[in-house]
Amino acid sequence: MKIKNISRKVAFAILVFSSSLNVNAQDIHFTQFDASPLTINPAFTGSFNGVYRVNAIYRNQWSSVTTPFVTYSASFDAPLKKDLSNSDNLAAGFNLYNDRSGDGNLTNMSIIGSLAYHKFFGEDDSKTLSVGMQGGYSQKSIDLARLYWTDEFRNGGFQTGLTGEQINPKTKYFTANAGLSWQHMVGEKFSYQLGVAGYNLNQPNESLLKKANNEVGLGMRINTQIGAKIAASDRISIKPAVMYQTQTSASEMIAGSEFAYMLSNTDFRAVGTSVFLGTWYRSNDALLITMGFELKGFRVGFGYDYNVSDLKVASGGNGGFDISVRYVKPNLIDLFSRKVFPCSRF
Repeated sequence: MKIKNISRKVAFAILVFSSSLNVNAQDIHFTQFDASPLTINPAFTGSFNGVYRVNAIYRNQWSSVTTPFVTYSASFDAPLKKDLSNSDNLAAGFNLYNDRSGDGNLTNMSIIGSLAYHKFFGEDDSKTLSVGMQGGYSQKSIDLARLYWTDEFRNGGFQTGLTGEQINPKTKYFTANAGLSWQHMVGEKFSYQLGVAGYNLNQPNESLLKKANNEVGLGMRINTQIGAKIAASDRISIKPAVMYQTQTSASEMIAGSEFAYMLSNTDFRAVGTSVFLGTWYRSNDALLITMGFELKGFRVGFGYDYNVSDLKVASGGNGGFDISVRYVKPNLIDLFSRKVFPCSRF
């Protein structure tokens, strides 16, 4: 049993260094991707109807296979000043996220500042072009004492401390991101949103290897989003969305829709009570389900992955779950001027 556990640690160490110390390191992701808007597109900063917005999400993945991969993110954003020119506004915010992976406690902690300008078009401000920028600090670390290495296996056992001298237990770097978003409220029953964003534009060197060459850097992540809101009736709304992102040799696409039902007075949706259920598919990886409720500016959601990839046998189909909470402080002006159908999708 002891040898079996040690072998698993060896395998995990190989996996960690094949996926995180080279150019193929990847950014975080969530099942409820729209619950963490500042990690999708910097242009989404301040893109909502209200005084300010707070988001928090927690994710736990692969607990059925190894030590769980745990990720959490929290953000705050708000308009800084409205009526800069007609209805244009400037918004700012920040995002904090932390990711911890497996037995070696491979950790990535980031604090990102965000700024966006929203330009409104049309007599009724039904069209919005948003430009966003982000910059921040990241730190990656690993606990070498918790890992075993193949060349430490001697005389039928492991003699720790012989390997790892070429690895820094901690590294830190700065990163820069930017994005664009276009929103259009076609009518009271239909609106859509398009967006594209680039993350890690400066491709920072985030390798833990002491002798990493100059080509080692965190690859740029390109993220595109398409979403819509369709009012099927006074109480039922349909919210389809597609998100595609690519980073170095990896890519991910999530497509599906959320269905919401309004339980309370339909005249004040921003502070009303509703329930929602969503079904999604992450290509070549998992079937996703999301559900939750909205009440007085709060939105509470739960997401679950059912793994359908090659890891299905090892994981038993268990991918991961996440829990999210969002609060938007209502603005009385928005309640009356945009009470029928808010434009923002993400």
